[in-house]
Amino acid sequence: MCQYLEGDKGKMTTTTFYGEMPDLTATAARIAALEISPVEVTTAALGTLDQLEPLLNAYITVLSEDALVAAREAEREISTGTYRGPLHGMPLSVKDLFATKGIRTTAGSRALKDYIPDENAAVVDRLAASGAVLLGKTNMLEFAYASVHPDYGPTRNPWNLSKSTSGSSGGAAASTAAGIDSGSFGTDTGGSIRIPASFCGVVGLKPSYGLISRAGVQALSWTLDHVGPFARTVRDIALLLEAVVGYDPRDRQSADVSVPVYQRALTERLDGVRIGLVANFLDGNVDSEIRMAITQAVTVFQDAGASVEECQIPALEQPALDAEIGILLPEASYCHRDLFDRHQADYSATVLERLQAGNAVSAVSYVAALESRERLRQAIREVQSNFDVLIMPTTPMVATPLEQTTLEVGEAEEDLGALIRMTAPFDVTGQPALSMLCGFSQSGLPIGLQIVGRDFEDALVLRTGHAYQLRTDWHRRRPSFASE
Repeated sequence: MCQYLEGDKGKMTTTTFYGEMPDLTATAARIAALEISPVEVTTAALGTLDQLEPLLNAYITVLSEDALVAAREAEREISTGTYRGPLHGMPLSVKDLFATKGIRTTAGSRALKDYIPDENAAVVDRLAASGAVLLGKTNMLEFAYASVHPDYGPTRNPWNLSKSTSGSSGGAAASTAAGIDSGSFGTDTGGSIRIPASFCGVVGLKPSYGLISRAGVQALSWTLDHVGPFARTVRDIALLLEAVVGYDPRDRQSADVSVPVYQRALTERLDGVRIGLVANFLDGNVDSEIRMAITQAVTVFQDAGASVEECQIPALEQPALDAEIGILLPEASYCHRDLFDRHQADYSATVLERLQAGNAVSAVSYVAALESRERLRQAIREVQSNFDVLIMPTTPMVATPLEQTTLEVGEAEEDLGALIRMTAPFDVTGQPALSMLCGFSQSGLPIGLQIVGRDFEDALVLRTGHAYQLRTDWHRRRPSFASE
């Protein structure tokens, strides 16, 4: 197995807390003001989880008892004047490939169905230090790689239960969209944060490469893997990001850079911000409703004071997809070499086939893909010298049918390429990329807008998204759990 290693003081006011989880920022403010308690918030979250989980299948492991213990401790600390910050007492979840000490971590596979780590992943430790309450471990594609293992089954989309959440972090996106938790953490190697965020109508951030430690995370591709948060607002993303960023020597790609207070970067206006609209990602292969939503979003950014200009970046098309697959296949097979030898029969057919395909990639092809990555990084930096952020759709289609959660090798290569066409390039190049809701299709499914910034300018990406949300109300809508 390959992991990334090396308020006022006084008594709480007793209130009743009902229904779906409000935004993190609003709930945190009420907890800090002693208007509600972490126990009430967590109890409500667990109640929503119990009600919706049979519909969604968003969790692999639910930690009801542990969550209530943590909530009581948070309540005791806050009541006695020890307040750790806005995540203190807030119910969150993590994808089931983050190591959790003493709690099984399956990575969505039968091969790890009984694996219980001795340590937490870095992100889990940092969330614990912030006082967050861990509700559970969310469902995912097996090893974040192409398909759902039949032992766990797919996560259903809260906006339409016959539709997919897609991506390997689908459980995290669905849980947040459904109002079960206040936010969640997933991973993104080819779009596995941003695509589920787009399909489920929430905010998902793939941060700059190296900004968040991957120590203790089940690895898929050390060159492409990113860890990032889900939430319902950009402001909430800023709070989650602040809790977990920072250099970690246990992750050899961890970036030793100064990080801002992301909340302070959020402003109402975008005066002077130069936005590049990537026109080659608005071609005829993109649903017309998505093209219209992106065009309408442009006027919102202009109203906020930004200038918007079209640009073409052909290098982000087939060359980026070729580099993504050329790096991912052999690195994933290398990461699984030991576990694969011992548990080959426990892998689903699709993941087994992909790992076998990776074993067949030559060293020359792998090195060529790495060199292509460097050329792509240079190409995108040259374009970004003229723009502060880039905008485009997150996906060329809205949520697909549930059975398309599994993408078989060979027969669905075109479907896979289409799905990750607009997200994978930025896993290859490493810039921060945010997906957020910018409208709905006529069938009532969310449409995702993607905002991409320069290296380690995550704060400007969040600022841009926040200004958009201040002028729109898409993010305030909640799913109705419809089905066809």
